[in-house]
Amino acid sequence: MRATGGALYNYPMQLRAIFFDIDNTLFSTSTFAERARENSVDAMLAMGLRCARDDLLRELEETVHEFSSNYEHHYDKLLSRLPLEATIGVNIPLVVAAGVVAYHETKFRELSSYDDVTEVLRVLARTNLVLGVISNGITLKQMEKLIRLRVHRYIDPAAIFISDNVGVAKPNPKLYRRALDRAGIAPGEALYVGDHPINDVDAAKEAGMVTVWNRREGKHVEAQGRLVPDHVIFNFWDLLELVENRMGVSLPLEVEP
Repeated sequence: MRATGGALYNYPMQLRAIFFDIDNTLFSTSTFAERARENSVDAMLAMGLRCARDDLLRELEETVHEFSSNYEHHYDKLLSRLPLEATIGVNIPLVVAAGVVAYHETKFRELSSYDDVTEVLRVLARTNLVLGVISNGITLKQMEKLIRLRVHRYIDPAAIFISDNVGVAKPNPKLYRRALDRAGIAPGEALYVGDHPINDVDAAKEAGMVTVWNRREGKHVEAQGRLVPDHVIFNFWDLLELVENRMGVSLPLEVEP
């Protein structure tokens, strides 16, 4: 286990809650997105779209980057970016539908949590801690992820806060403050676990929470925020060790990582 300390924090603290980010914290967003986009592009090409596969993938990635992952018309926008000859003689709505179906079939088939996440959440759920979520995104899409990842059973339904519903998004620390206020948890009594040094670590720390940078994988592992995280972990077993050894939370005796 490799949980490490960051900035000094006044211990012991009374830990009452742990809040989690979703994407690239509970599951590998990057790996899933890559597979889903590849499958959707292959499906569109199979419908007669005339474009080199690598070019189509690049255009799709640019579309997602420019319009955000929550944009609802990626594939329509993608086709509008292509040269006219790419779509001559094809049924454009059918091509778009093929891409959408392939993406969602990938989601239904392959969306799963990191191997250690479910087991650690199961252990933490047997303590007196409130387990919650604070995440950016569209509420229904994020709730669907929690269900498909099968982690919803360990999360307190009253402690799930999505920016779409709250009305404030990361990196605004107000998202964290409002979530804590609604949950009735003081900032210093809560951990926040996330992968993004700015959206997660900086913002949660500005809100007064104890921050845990989940530096497992993804595009943010080498990034630097303005503030130093209180702790750094590389997997959820590290988190369990941190909660038990640094926070003094009693864990079920029969559970071993």
